[in-house]
Amino acid sequence: MDFWFSIGSTYTYLSVMRLDRVEQQTGIAFSWQPFNVREIMREMGNVPFADKPVKLAYMWRDIERRARHYGVPFRGPAPYPLQDLPRVNRLAVTAFAQGWGKPFVRAAYRHWFERLEDPTRDETLPGLIEALGRDPVQALAAADSPQGHDALAAQTRAARELGVFGAPSFVVDREVFWGDDRLEDAIAWSRAA
Repeated sequence: MDFWFSIGSTYTYLSVMRLDRVEQQTGIAFSWQPFNVREIMREMGNVPFADKPVKLAYMWRDIERRARHYGVPFRGPAPYPLQDLPRVNRLAVTAFAQGWGKPFVRAAYRHWFERLEDPTRDETLPGLIEALGRDPVQALAAADSPQGHDALAAQTRAARELGVFGAPSFVVDREVFWGDDRLEDAIAWSRAA
């Protein structure tokens, strides 16, 4: 099953932190697919929380409830939106190409939701990379290169072509299930198929 995500999506935190457990429980393997959700949302004119304080407060409370249900740490509202969503997702694409994608994505989300710091900031991102045993200068140079930009653009095009418009999304045979709360529906669909 394809797991389409964008670091910067708050609800994706819940999926990222529980997918290993879900894989073990269900036997379903997930293919992690980073993309730039912000680009697709802007194309749709969808700015979910701008000037919507009641909806924003609901989102944080909902994530807190769901995190408690899943046994996932939650310390309170994290910085939002992230400063540089495209760059951190270019880095995710680079990390997956080099074989360290999942640890990077988990580290970025832990930093964001457990330390309550924006993982995309210039003073933070190199330390996250280095803590994973990678050279931050090389990793960031690859992510910031024309090839890094092209790789994220290709992922975002692929998401768009599948009809993915939000993160997280789970795709089973071109059926899109949007939202962390749709993971179980995607699993059920996959088993029925």
